[in-house]
Amino acid sequence: MDRFWGNDFVMTAGYYSVVILCTIVFLAIFEIVTKYRNWEEIKNGNLSVAMATGGKIFGVANIFRHSIAQHESLISMISWGVFGFILLLIGYFIFEFLTPKFNIDIEIQNDNRAVGLISLIISVGLSYVIGAGI
Repeated sequence: MDRFWGNDFVMTAGYYSVVILCTIVFLAIFEIVTKYRNWEEIKNGNLSVAMATGGKIFGVANIFRHSIAQHESLISMISWGVFGFILLLIGYFIFEFLTPKFNIDIEIQNDNRAVGLISLIISVGLSYVIGAGI
C-alpha cells in the first residue's frame, strides 16, 4: 500500500483533488463575506466581479502551489493552505478598511473595473507574499 500512496501520479491526483475541494469551500466563504453574489454577477457579465473572483481563485491556487512544494504530508499541505487562505481573507478586509471613501463590494458589484482590477492584483500579489512565507 505504501508503494501506491508513494506513486507520483497518485500524489498529484490527491493534491489536485484536495485543492479543488478547498478552492470550492474558500470560494463559498468569499461568497458569504461579499455583498454581491459572485456567480450571478458573472453570469450577468459583470467583468469586475469576474476579475475579483479570478484573482481569488488564482490567489488560492498559488498559495496551495507553494504549500505543496514546501510540505510533504497532505495534512501539513492542507493546514498551510488553509492558513494562507485566512491571510488572503484578512487581506481582503484590510483592502476594504483602507478605502473608506468608497465601498469595495458595491463598486465591484456596480462593475467598476478599476476596483475589480485592483482587487485581482491585490489577491495575486498577496498570494505570492503568503506563498513565500509558507
